[in-house]
Amino acid sequence: MNGAVSRRALQRLHAAGSAPAACPGSWTRIMPSCCRLQAGSRFISGRGAMNVFNREMKKKQKNWAASLQDGHQFDYLRDEVGSRVADRVYDIARTFPLALDIGGGKSHIAEHLSKDVVERLFLTDISEKTLKQTRQSEIPTHCVLADEEFLPFKENTFDLVVSSLSLHWINDLPGALKQIQQMLKPDGVFIGAMVGGETLYELRCSLQLAETEREGGFSPHISPYTAVTDLGNLLGQAGFNMLTVDIDEVQVHYPGIIEVMMDLQGMGESNCAWNRRSLLHRDTILAAAAIYKEMYGNEDGSVPATFEILYMIGWKPHESQAKPAKRGSATASFGDLSKIRPQTDTKKS
Repeated sequence: MNGAVSRRALQRLHAAGSAPAACPGSWTRIMPSCCRLQAGSRFISGRGAMNVFNREMKKKQKNWAASLQDGHQFDYLRDEVGSRVADRVYDIARTFPLALDIGGGKSHIAEHLSKDVVERLFLTDISEKTLKQTRQSEIPTHCVLADEEFLPFKENTFDLVVSSLSLHWINDLPGALKQIQQMLKPDGVFIGAMVGGETLYELRCSLQLAETEREGGFSPHISPYTAVTDLGNLLGQAGFNMLTVDIDEVQVHYPGIIEVMMDLQGMGESNCAWNRRSLLHRDTILAAAAIYKEMYGNEDGSVPATFEILYMIGWKPHESQAKPAKRGSATASFGDLSKIRPQTDTKKS
């Protein structure tokens, strides 16, 4: 499904459920010492994965976004993608006694679900201020302050794990997917959404051209994202089977490049890669704005920003699941298909 809508139109789609409220029940703070990164340091995790993103910076960005008085107006993309993840949960005809929402923020998925589908929910996020704004839902929810890279749950715990627009900031994505697979009960399902490699290509191209023109070279301002061609392999390597991967493109229209960058900041989605460049010169921004409108602008003067959303579904293996037939067990050859003729009606009038 492709969507081309304005920022305000996306906000109106979920206006009825956008008021923040206290998280029902209690919430827990779990931040292992091994995941506290010092600003300016390089870190190699215990699994040997290089630290591409500054997780401490991402936590600060999300806390800052959650502290904005009008922060709810930047929730339009998370609300939209959260509703589409919830639709995929409804497509599975079963009830999940215990579910986990990884990086759930203000509960952008659970607010679209009912307790007839999910009976009990654990919701995690790295941002304490975001968790305090978790929205009310009819599902009993327990909020846990925890880093998505170091989840504090035992194996074979959850019937369902969901995640929306959080996994693209994880350094060790293969390791995170393996953790999710282990936390699921056999025959449990993981349903997730993350931004893909073509996200914000208009902004990326405009900034690169402007920096090359004005400064003789460019630095990365948009974080690296996962390609859809890699996602199925990553899920398979993590131990999931019966995989489904599909793509949505959501295109949002803004007055100009400044509004695009301001909204990304308000979403807590600013770049937190270690090699990011923290400062953009004024002349470079003005040049990028002109390039953006020249190359991608609409007739009404607005500019589009494309978000490529990758959706994934994977199941933890169980003996009750359907399995492919053994190699060589076929009773007919593909070469014989051409010899099969359609039946004809031989009745005579």
